[in-house]
Amino acid sequence: MLKSKIKTLALSSSVTIFAGSLILMPGESLEASIRGLDMWWEIVFPSLLPFFIVSEMLIGFGVVRFIGIVLEPLMRPLFRVPGVGGFVWAMGMASGFPAGAKLTARLRQEKQISKIEAERLVSFTNSSNPLFIFGAVSVGFFQNVTLGIVLACAHYIGNICVGLVMRFYGGGAEKDVNSTSKKSRRFLLREAFSALHQTRINDKRPIGKLLGDAVTSSIQTLLMIGGFIILFSVINKMLFHLHVTTFFAEGFSSIFLLLNIPEQLSIPFISGLFEITLGSKLTSGVSEATLLQQAIITSFILGFSGFSVQAQVASILAETDIGFKPFFYGRFIHGITASVATIILWKPVYHRFSNEQISNAIPVFTAKNSYFWSELLYWFKTIGPVVTLISLILYIILYSKSLSKTFN
Repeated sequence: MLKSKIKTLALSSSVTIFAGSLILMPGESLEASIRGLDMWWEIVFPSLLPFFIVSEMLIGFGVVRFIGIVLEPLMRPLFRVPGVGGFVWAMGMASGFPAGAKLTARLRQEKQISKIEAERLVSFTNSSNPLFIFGAVSVGFFQNVTLGIVLACAHYIGNICVGLVMRFYGGGAEKDVNSTSKKSRRFLLREAFSALHQTRINDKRPIGKLLGDAVTSSIQTLLMIGGFIILFSVINKMLFHLHVTTFFAEGFSSIFLLLNIPEQLSIPFISGLFEITLGSKLTSGVSEATLLQQAIITSFILGFSGFSVQAQVASILAETDIGFKPFFYGRFIHGITASVATIILWKPVYHRFSNEQISNAIPVFTAKNSYFWSELLYWFKTIGPVVTLISLILYIILYSKSLSKTFN
């Protein structure tokens, strides 16, 4: 009872302080809101929407079931999740968070995976997409595309490590069933196609209805994601101006000094715990640190994902019986393993591909890669708002039609 009262007092006090800070610092809160809105409007919405819609269609047509049976012999021994986890993992890496959480929740709602399997799966299928790692962080913040190779390799290696660790989650709570490892490839494909056909038959929605539902569901999720991005952008800004970030940074300074990391990186680190974009940007601006030290902190920030992304995932998982704690613990494992992987990969990867060692000449492949990611990021910022606006208009039309059918 006392614990519940303390929690109530802490939550109400925090919200009151936050509301007061918004009133006292309207200019700073508006600036932070615009920054969060720009990121969602230009990059997040147009980059995630196609993946979300296609994923919904693939689930409805039974393609995910087909992939699940084919990948069962790989995913079950490695991560103790069904083969459909391979689809979620691939889509999560390609589109970025929180796509892995959304797809895991959908599979759980479809009863294609158990609760324990879903908690294992969601812990390692949420990651940054290549556009963010190369375009925003490496080229945008560090102006160094070679660094993106190290960050991407370390990030996805960290994902694998989380999956291997979380395979032990749940212990012997359930037995691995439906193992298809002993079946021949021929019978496996036959069973997979049969499952694909049966899933499509069982989903009695017409193609138009299925597409409409996919668009509506995807945009609803992205609207929720946008709200969290803006909210945590403002929270991060308010914490900085209230000197809360500085207070916690002083505590981490001593730990950083023990690890031979400059204490100037403590404030970017704390900011990154809340929102990865701001944390990565601030880390790139610390001139007192070496590039390796900056890369270590950035890898942890990318792996931890920030409370903003974690809140998005928690909101998605709240619609199911999937627990949030395994995902939260997985963020710490991901951050630590990605940082360690960065140290290990630095010499064999960065020093090998870097243009800083032998001469000032820039290798052709590096220049081309840098140009590609810069152009891709610029394209999203230019075309992204148009895609977002058209999609929102389409969502309003579809939603209005569904409401009119309900009332009629």
